[in-house]
Amino acid sequence: MWIAELFINFLIALEFGWWSFLRSPGHTYRRTIFYRDWVLAKVEYLQSESAKWRALFTTLKLPYSALRMMGLSPNMAVSMLVAGSAVGGGAIAAEMMEPPSFSKGDAGIYDAPLDTPVFVAESFNTLRVDLGSTAVGNITIKDTTLGTAFTGSSLPSGETSPIIIGGKAAVVDPAFSETFLETSYLLVDRWRCESLLITNSEANKLIVTGMVSDGQSLSPVPAAIRMRAVNGGVRAADMEGHSNYFDQLRIQATSSGVNGKVDVLTLSNLYSRGGSCLIDRVLANVIEIRLGEIGGDSDLATKAFQIADTVSYTTFEAVGNVEVAMAVPAIQ
Repeated sequence: MWIAELFINFLIALEFGWWSFLRSPGHTYRRTIFYRDWVLAKVEYLQSESAKWRALFTTLKLPYSALRMMGLSPNMAVSMLVAGSAVGGGAIAAEMMEPPSFSKGDAGIYDAPLDTPVFVAESFNTLRVDLGSTAVGNITIKDTTLGTAFTGSSLPSGETSPIIIGGKAAVVDPAFSETFLETSYLLVDRWRCESLLITNSEANKLIVTGMVSDGQSLSPVPAAIRMRAVNGGVRAADMEGHSNYFDQLRIQATSSGVNGKVDVLTLSNLYSRGGSCLIDRVLANVIEIRLGEIGGDSDLATKAFQIADTVSYTTFEAVGNVEVAMAVPAIQ
């Protein structure tokens, strides 16, 4: 406060001079009070504004869990955290006004290869990609938390799997013809699931490397599976998403009798909780499953990682896979 006092004395001397103080001390005192109150009012105003800005940035830097408890959706909470560390309010506002898209990591239902969803809602936190007759070059999803693995999350109503990849069975609807997901290369890399089940699929080459699981049963059967590629000239642009939170990830061929086609499907560093991860009805040249941690009941007898005998291959490589009892994945 000595700076404020020095400033007041300077203003008094500037207006009256020191001789004025000697001639009229009462008047000078009243003017001193005026300048004192004026300076203190400015100081109080600046302190108030500073407190407001400090509160704003503190809110923007709240942990993800706190923002979720405030009622924000997972991806809105992430956007707030990103905005809190960004520079330039205009750029942040412009970004938040943009429509949802796959490339930005927004939840919704996407008809591949469209980047904008055909359905989106605040209460719908599933990332669903529907594959049809249009082939997609590459789909990459990585560094994503799914199911009930984050605070305040839940699986969609009636669902039991945080991750579903593949086609659809005909028994879902009597009028629906069975579909498959066709791919040159499916990479399942560093998944964390309570259990992982692979069924009704085939691969010319099946590779399982470095998997750690709470019990495992690998029972694929040998067969003459043809080499496979997804081609056909001009095809759709690549789709890539990363660093997000979703209640469920679903990539499926959903049109009756029409197989979905992706040349390279990369699913890397997916962390899930709340049910079994499922890969079903995939036709591939190569399926590679590597470096995952599968389990959650600390019981090796339950076989958390299973490749069923409905999976067939021409070449099968299994290297460095071990059984380790492990607890359910932690909530982030």
